[in-house]
Amino acid sequence: MGEGAIRVTTADIDQSGEGGLGPGRAGARPLSTRGLRAPSLGKLKSWAAEEAHIQVDRWFLWSPAAFGGGCALYFAVQIEPALWLGGVLAALSLILAMAARRFSRLRGVVALANLVAFGCCGFFAAELRAASVGAPVVWQRTAATVEGWVVDVAGPGSGGKGRLLIAPYRISGLDPSQLPAEARISVSPDAVIGPGEAVRLRAVIGPPPEPASPGAYDFARDSYFQRVGAVGFSLSEPMIVDGPRPPWPLALLLGVNQARWSLARQMIDDMGDREGGVAVAMTTGHEAWLTQDEVASMRDSGLAHILSISGVHMAIVGGFVFLVFRTLIAAWPWLALRVNGKKLAAAAALIATGAYLILSGAPPPAVRSAVTLAVAFTAILVDRRAISMHALALAALICLILQPEAVIQPGFQMSFAATAALIALAEVWPRPPKAVNTPWPIRLVQDAGAWVLAAVAVSVAASLATDPIAVQNFNRIALYGVPSNLLMEPLSTFLIMPFLAAGALLDCFGVGGWALAVAGFGIKLLNMIAAGVAGWPHAVWIVPSAPAIALPISFLGILWLCLWRGRLRLLGVPAALAVLIWPRPPAPVAWIASDGGGAAVVSRGVAVQLRPEAKQFAADLWARRRGLKQPANPDAVMKAHFDCNRRRCLPKADDPVRLAAWWTRRTPKAGDVEDLCRDADLVVLRGDVVPSGCGAGVLTGRDFARGGSVEIYRARTGWRLVWANPLRGVRPWTAPIR
Repeated sequence: MGEGAIRVTTADIDQSGEGGLGPGRAGARPLSTRGLRAPSLGKLKSWAAEEAHIQVDRWFLWSPAAFGGGCALYFAVQIEPALWLGGVLAALSLILAMAARRFSRLRGVVALANLVAFGCCGFFAAELRAASVGAPVVWQRTAATVEGWVVDVAGPGSGGKGRLLIAPYRISGLDPSQLPAEARISVSPDAVIGPGEAVRLRAVIGPPPEPASPGAYDFARDSYFQRVGAVGFSLSEPMIVDGPRPPWPLALLLGVNQARWSLARQMIDDMGDREGGVAVAMTTGHEAWLTQDEVASMRDSGLAHILSISGVHMAIVGGFVFLVFRTLIAAWPWLALRVNGKKLAAAAALIATGAYLILSGAPPPAVRSAVTLAVAFTAILVDRRAISMHALALAALICLILQPEAVIQPGFQMSFAATAALIALAEVWPRPPKAVNTPWPIRLVQDAGAWVLAAVAVSVAASLATDPIAVQNFNRIALYGVPSNLLMEPLSTFLIMPFLAAGALLDCFGVGGWALAVAGFGIKLLNMIAAGVAGWPHAVWIVPSAPAIALPISFLGILWLCLWRGRLRLLGVPAALAVLIWPRPPAPVAWIASDGGGAAVVSRGVAVQLRPEAKQFAADLWARRRGLKQPANPDAVMKAHFDCNRRRCLPKADDPVRLAAWWTRRTPKAGDVEDLCRDADLVVLRGDVVPSGCGAGVLTGRDFARGGSVEIYRARTGWRLVWANPLRGVRPWTAPIR
């Protein structure tokens, strides 16, 4: 026998025939029945050091999270911090990071110092961004004559009206220094005027809307960073007038938007309103032709993201151009031997991505997606991996530097969470060896099965990464989102987006009708899928929002699952599920809108609106946020609980809170006050005068001006009121304290 061989004799063989080593062998040590020993402290330290060592080279992947955390901290504080404070913190943290790099031998300490510096720089970047976009806001609601240039046509509001984005050069009653940079005014659909025109109209304007309920999403904050300082509705049809010449930056923007609007109108003429409305939304970003039924079907089927120009659209357009150019170059041997086909295709895709960004009007989601795609194609040009965690981290960092406010926007959170989940899935996805000499029918079946499995895994991973964010912000889970997206992806990738891109390009020369017809057929199938899936049983689940702290915990858990390598990765699972498993607080017993013009009470888990025809959007947001059911016939339910007319509402039913409301701003007369206060626990008045002799609690217009919307909870000794504005703090996008 060779050296090192093991000799086994018959004495070593178990005579029972089991084939193991015999327990009765002389000199053999019996197996111990004691439990496994706990690892020693030294082994634990060694294991922890090994886990940490794996992560040191991945610290840069956490830099966008640190930078975004600093941005989020800026938005979380209650009082606007001094600009110098952010600058000092950023400078000190950078000095600390450089000192750690120079003097510390521990790579973990250097990485931690770098992340602290990224966080402080994120805080300072958010301060700089807020200071740079500041513009006047019309804080007092008033009727005025507005004259300005139509910058763009926004999507229809909740009432179905068209909305014009106007850059005013004159508003009656305001000095030129008080003019907002932009105003968004609702007009009748027939009165929509395209970009580039100077118009005059009479409108009621006021500040951007406050949160629909305490702790809800702050639309006024978004308007501030979009430089929209007034919103309202028209009292007259807009008239085209001869206005002054706009400044050259605005003139350039008007020219681009005018071309986009002309293309949108041409596509509608070629495709019709139904398919054309979706096509225009996916091409130029205009949602003026979308119907509420189409939007509802897309939303309930989990396909609403297809209507917003974002990562899917940019990836398809850029990827399609990359594939076409690389194929054409490879098909021309003379050129393929003289140029780098992959890099030339990447450069062409970069140009196409930029052109599509301009065509879309450059909304924030499109900008973020274009940055991500530009990083990927640039990586190809410099011989780096196009799709990797490092490329995604760099793209996220660039997006946050350009738009620090994106960190609190659901679109940014969902986009990068989904992309990180997909890249993490690709890192762990098994790659079986290629079969050799396998008959093509068997190989075809195997490849098809692998493709279906991969498609399902991709949809599930993206859904799991985005569901906590969707639940917290939109309170909806599209139960059949995975199958509907599996059906949508081939249509969008191979039929709709490529032919829309070709049709939009060829339509500039008047020959794009055939391509748009093919895209229209795909959109028709897409609408059928959306309507069909939305009609399935329990297609949408309404889930109440968790406390605010749950969302950052979930987001960090998702990042941990995607970025951490090693056995500790699974620690991110409970954190990622925080939004879904966090106990929900009890629902309030009533809600009142920010101006006292709408209210609702809770009766057996149903939101009963006092004015179903008013404040519908805000009431729906509040009900979904609290997980309340909404009746199919709100008027009938309201009449069972309240006696209402145009001026007031009186309680009839024995609800948890008996609420009475006076809808006009005029002071009620003595008889009206008696009716309001007779059987009510709380009385809502839109005026500022508190009537005497009312035994119920009274909320007036002055209370709503200070506090905004309010939720009412039952307390041991009466009522507990939670107002929206104190939670927002004193920030540039909040109304001055009065």
